Amino acid sequence: MKKRSGSKKHSKSNPKKKLIVPRPKFPIKTSKKKIILTTKTEKRKETPQEYVKTYIPGFDNLFEHGIPKGNSVLVEGGPGSGKTNFCMQVAHNLCEKGLKVLYMSFEEPEVRLKSHMTAFGWHPETLERKGLLRIKRFSALDIARSVEALLSEAKKELLIDIQPVFFPQDFNPDIVCIDSLSSIASAFSGEETRFRIYMEQLFRYLEKFNITSFLIREVSNPTHIGNVYVEKGEAVSFLSDGIIVIYNVIYKNGRRGGAIEVLKMRGEPIDKKIVAMDIHQKKGLVIYPKQELNTKKDGYILT
Repeated sequence: MKKRSGSKKHSKSNPKKKLIVPRPKFPIKTSKKKIILTTKTEKRKETPQEYVKTYIPGFDNLFEHGIPKGNSVLVEGGPGSGKTNFCMQVAHNLCEKGLKVLYMSFEEPEVRLKSHMTAFGWHPETLERKGLLRIKRFSALDIARSVEALLSEAKKELLIDIQPVFFPQDFNPDIVCIDSLSSIASAFSGEETRFRIYMEQLFRYLEKFNITSFLIREVSNPTHIGNVYVEKGEAVSFLSDGIIVIYNVIYKNGRRGGAIEVLKMRGEPIDKKIVAMDIHQKKGLVIYPKQELNTKKDGYILT
């Protein structure tokens, strides 16, 4: 009897073996990893990466696929370099492909922008009637005042949606062009913290609704090539997914021209080089992806 009771005790004293056996089949950490990986894989299968093309002649050749949908892209350059023309051409081309584009101007009135587009042979009124294009002028000062009031109410934390401030309620765009961040920044003069908070909320909103955006920023000197530039808010370049730089070029023979470069684009391989660019009256921008600027051969200055 003692032996039997002893054998029972012995069988009860082996719970560890019973626990060890099934453990490799159901490891807690491994199970969690499997769930995460499976979820990501399923999402990738359900929503493959989409890309936006600009349809600007030669420009899309600088990408392997295009601009990842939902990216926020800075379009920066000096005065007269072609930033507004670039964004107007993108707006026209994508509307022609059936996408809805909101062009937000903080500088020029709607009539003047439409006149510029018409001069290039584009037809903004036709696109507006189709419900594909919306050109609207906004006041940067109104934006700054609204943000000031919101920050005061929220104890210096912008905790509400910025949609009522920025976007028309009756238009849901696929693409947004903002002309320009420089004008918005000037309205926050002396309030860089508020400008930074607003920019963070703006980029967050665009990301939330997967809106592809082109945001113009004017700089007095070309950045990213060694020149010093103090950025208001010190966050716009960091927050953006891509940077397109448009240059004014002065060649050694005195001739002036244009050039363009895709400096960065998150989620997409790019051809990193500065290439020649022209602005034609009836065509708009034309990019020459095979004409890379050569300092020794061309002798040029970027401005």
